[in-house]
Amino acid sequence: MTVFFTIFATVFLAELGDKTQLATILFASDGGRSKLLVFFAASAALVASTAAATLAGAAVDRYFADLPLKLFAGIGFAVIGVLMIAEHFRAA
Repeated sequence: MTVFFTIFATVFLAELGDKTQLATILFASDGGRSKLLVFFAASAALVASTAAATLAGAAVDRYFADLPLKLFAGIGFAVIGVLMIAEHFRAA
């Protein structure tokens, strides 16, 4: 159970105040929209994205087990950063 609570706390804290949560708040603040529908739709989206991340992590572990996870995380963040910078210059 320690591992479960560690993962839960880490993901919960990482999700606080992110774009996903802000979007959910905006959907829920619409008076004409069912709050239960917002909850289940947002929950399903988070479950689906977590499933994709878990499958990706399993693939990384299977095919690249000898390389450190920090390397993949660093490359991923670098790619996201480059894409965001490129998007900024395209919009300008």
